[in-house]
Order: sequence, then structure tokens, then C-alpha cells
Amino acid sequence: MKTLTPYLPRLRAAGRLAFAALCGLVLAWGARPAAAQGKLEAQYEATLSGIPVGKGAWNIDIQDDVFAAAASGGTTGLLKSFTGGSGTGASQGRVVNGALVATGYQASTTTQKKTEEIHITLDKGNVKEFGIVPEPPVDPDRIVVTDAHRRGVWDPMTASLLRVPGTGDPVTPEACHNAAPVFDGRMRYDLKLDFKRMETVKAEKGYRGPVVVCALYFVPVAGYIPDRPVIKYLAAQRNIEIAFAPVAGTRILVPFWLKVPTPLGPAMLEATSFVTSPQPPRVAKTQ
Repeated sequence: MKTLTPYLPRLRAAGRLAFAALCGLVLAWGARPAAAQGKLEAQYEATLSGIPVGKGAWNIDIQDDVFAAAASGGTTGLLKSFTGGSGTGASQGRVVNGALVATGYQASTTTQKKTEEIHITLDKGNVKEFGIVPEPPVDPDRIVVTDAHRRGVWDPMTASLLRVPGTGDPVTPEACHNAAPVFDGRMRYDLKLDFKRMETVKAEKGYRGPVVVCALYFVPVAGYIPDRPVIKYLAAQRNIEIAFAPVAGTRILVPFWLKVPTPLGPAMLEATSFVTSPQPPRVAKTQ
């Protein structure tokens, strides 16, 4: 174990990046109207330089008038020894005129040091109320999040549903012409996408077919400490990539894999199971 000592700071930093990717809390962009209903049950594996370091699950259910999404994940193996953690995230809301309108978001993360709970209540894209338990200490170096920063935003879970307008195949380069403001309860940041290429993927179970690969850029706005190495690192990255696959029966695309460069090699979150199916419209009950 002594041979790892010089690399522990890098391992912890890389672990934080991989853990964030695993929990799916840094994936967000503009969700737009969803004109159909569908369901996704997916399992993901996180690796660091090819070594398994975590597992996660993501379930999405889009009905004609309501929707729900939930994710969970945790670190495993060597990474768990140094930056062990687990997390859950969920959002729910209404489908209004075909648009996904979140009303609530909840997230919980547990590490070796603490457990933290975050909740956000939204109304038409505006944050009405939010909280973090335990309440984090005030840091004078942190850029203040103002009320204006919390208007016209997406919570991380709802925003992870990428809507492609039109009537043709949604898995196209146009899907990457996107950007969105995100508020996760602590930070306000923008995530921007640019098209890179088309690929074909094959999950161990479920989806086999094309994905659209986008470059992903992280732009911090408020709620962060500028000197934090992880923030500087992510903001400077130009090699983060994310691939989107479709949810059957909808024009919604969901991340199939995410690649994030780290000081110890690439961190990757990839679907091992991606089972998706259309949902038939619910029949109204007669009296």
C-alpha cells in the first residue's frame, strides 16, 4: 500500500470525478416537449483506467401526464477503499402540453465522512424552495448564488432527458445542438453540447444501435469556490464526451456512456443493460 501513497491525492480527485459521473448528478441539458410515452430500465458500470470502480442504475417512466426518473449508484473495489460512497437522485413532475415540467428533485450522497440530503422544489423552471441537510458552512470564497441564478433552470435529473425536436430519427447530430442552465441545490452551472460523431453500441442486455456522441463542456456560474482543483479541471476540459441512445416510443435521448479524462486515466460510465420500451397510452376509466 505504500506504493500508492504518492498518488492518493490524485486518486481521491479522480474518484470524486468518477463518483459524480456514477451518480449522474453532473449530466444536465435542456429537456423539451415529449410527445409520446416510454420506459427505460438501465444498469451502468463505472471504470477508471479500465478498472471497475462502481455500479449504478437508472429508471425513467414517462406517461401521458406525469413522469418520474430515479438513479442510484455506488463505488466499488479499490476506489471504495479511498473515496467510498453511494448516491441516489430522483425527480418527478407533470407532462404539460407534451413538455416535462419538474416539480421536485431529491438527492442523497453518502461518503466515508458524511451523508448529505438535497431537495429542490420547482415551479415552471423556477426554484421555489431548496435545502441541504446538514446545512453546509458558509465559505467566504464561494461565489454567491442569487435569486436570479435560480430562475429558468433545470434540476440535474429532469434535465438529463434530452429532447430532439422533429419527426424523423432522433439520433442525429442535431441532438448535440444544445445547452442548459442547471441548479443542483448548491451550484449553478451551464452544460453545453457540440456534435462530434456517430457510433454504434451494443449493451450486454437490451439496446443495440446508433448513438450520437457529443462533446460536453462544463461552465461554472455560481455556488463554487474558484480555487477548487476539481472545478478548475472540469472547466478546462475539452475532451469530455457523452453518447446518447433513444428511449423507445419517445423523442427522448438518454446517456449511454460518459467519458471524463482524469489525472489517473479516463473515467467512464457505460450502460451494461439498456432495456427500453414504448408505453401505451393509459385508457381513461369509465364510470
